[in-house]
Amino acid sequence: MKILGISCYYHDSAACLIIDGKIVAAAAEERFTRVKHDNNFPINAINFCLQKGQILSQDLDSVVFYEKPLIKLERIFSQHLEYFPKSYFRFVKHMAQWMTHRLNLKRTIKEQVHYLGDIFFVEHHLAHAASSYYLSNFENASIVTIDGVGEWTTTAIGFGKDNNIELQQKINFPNSLGLLYSTFTTYLGFEANDAEYKVMGLAAFGKVDKKLLNKFSKLIKINGDGSYELDMKYFSFGYGERMYSKEFINLFGRDPRTKEAEITSFHENLAATLQFKIETVVFNLLNKVHAKQKNPNLCFSGGVALNSVLNGKILAKTPYENLFIPPDPSDAGGAMGAALYIANKFDRLDKKLLGNDFSPYLGPDFSWFQIKNVLDKYKKDYAIDYELITSKTKLLKLIADKLIDQKIVAWFQGRMEWGPRALGNRSILAVATKKEMQEIINSRVKNRELFRPFAPVIFESKIKDYFKLDKKSKDNLSPSNRWMLTVYPFLKSKKKEVPAVVHVDGSGRLESLRRSDNQMYYDLLDVYYKKTGIPILINTSFNVRGEPIICRPHEALDCFLKTDIDYLVMDQFVVRKVEQKGKTIK
Repeated sequence: MKILGISCYYHDSAACLIIDGKIVAAAAEERFTRVKHDNNFPINAINFCLQKGQILSQDLDSVVFYEKPLIKLERIFSQHLEYFPKSYFRFVKHMAQWMTHRLNLKRTIKEQVHYLGDIFFVEHHLAHAASSYYLSNFENASIVTIDGVGEWTTTAIGFGKDNNIELQQKINFPNSLGLLYSTFTTYLGFEANDAEYKVMGLAAFGKVDKKLLNKFSKLIKINGDGSYELDMKYFSFGYGERMYSKEFINLFGRDPRTKEAEITSFHENLAATLQFKIETVVFNLLNKVHAKQKNPNLCFSGGVALNSVLNGKILAKTPYENLFIPPDPSDAGGAMGAALYIANKFDRLDKKLLGNDFSPYLGPDFSWFQIKNVLDKYKKDYAIDYELITSKTKLLKLIADKLIDQKIVAWFQGRMEWGPRALGNRSILAVATKKEMQEIINSRVKNRELFRPFAPVIFESKIKDYFKLDKKSKDNLSPSNRWMLTVYPFLKSKKKEVPAVVHVDGSGRLESLRRSDNQMYYDLLDVYYKKTGIPILINTSFNVRGEPIICRPHEALDCFLKTDIDYLVMDQFVVRKVEQKGKTIK
């Protein structure tokens, strides 16, 4: 069967194609439109998926959407009535969007995709659950999904067994951990649904403040069964454009931070206390779920599962022995989850094979010839030169030497990654042994806040030598480590060795690497390791602040030209900037 999954209209639109139980292609719309978190109908991602699958839209057996719009509309009507008249302007704004396209999804698919067949709608949190459970190797598992809000649900608890998923318990809007975190994200001067990870990074600079923690107890109540409730007098996301109310501001006694304003110790401590409170609520919930289900395996998904600091503590803070988080647990991942759910329903998936064969490299790739054509066009207009190095051994040795010389290298190889993290095919690489490299890349390349850390890429076999892991994490290295979804503390003895990837609290959001995951990437790190004895490099996404990760060759060159990246490697082409054309690479 040929099944196309779609997510759109909230944030991070995406498409995923499954053919005969195998994921053929998946990509977020933002990578094609260059609009970060693009939420429009993902026609570019759809067209890519169909092209990669070498099929036409009429060859599809079904199209599936990642939520049920009518149930979501019911919630919005209910929300409007509950908060009327304060909700009037927000309601009018929402209704314009619903009437123009959200209620016309079938017509949009017909007009833009030229598809006239079956269209299915999968509940939002069921799509999240499927995106995790069907990619895991667990025959059975507890399933927990936590995000902002789907139709009504903000948290779902269930069980997966023998390819079947059952969601048994739900927490509904407006009680939402995702929206709680986003409220503080905006209060701290960042953008909701975009910068929550900045708050997570900022938290490491602060301390959990007892007075602030007491104030958090007024915001959220933790129940005996693991559920939670928000006191809505402190929040206005049910009716206003601003997520926090006047009572929220009065509670904390400070005006909201404006964008680009100074970050003070208050902001750092608030972020730290928020992170602690979220972890407390989630671990309490997971412990209650485990006590009821008695299962050693946990599948975790939804936007809150992008909180890698929390993720790195799950096995230590709960009785679970094994953890699986998909590479994209947020809304974009819902496109894959919805497709997986329908694929299993109509043509039972070989779950073990799917899990073993899964690779996050599901986006566009470009041939040697396509890359050369783009390079030749740019060489006519810009001061660049390039060299083709046909020997892989010579290429890897050259780039390893450049890294050792503290050069910054953009690495463009193969198929683009699925999910929000660059995993070695659309990456910027540099040495982790020089502390100043963090500031250099933040200020001269990424143009982003200096407090934000960089991820270490490390051989999976070397994790135990560099990171302080609890016993369960040591014995059961989670696949999620390979997708930059977990943070662990560095061993004290190793911090000075790789200071550029050690966050202020001594932690690192690691990306573990196996050769079977990405041979070229692994081999580069291996050459560097053999020359230096250091099995770690900086890996950060190939983009600048405010832009999506680059996808195509011309975008790679544009980013290279406007930053202080020293070398760009595309396939076997090594590109550098020159003052005069015609020089060879040295």
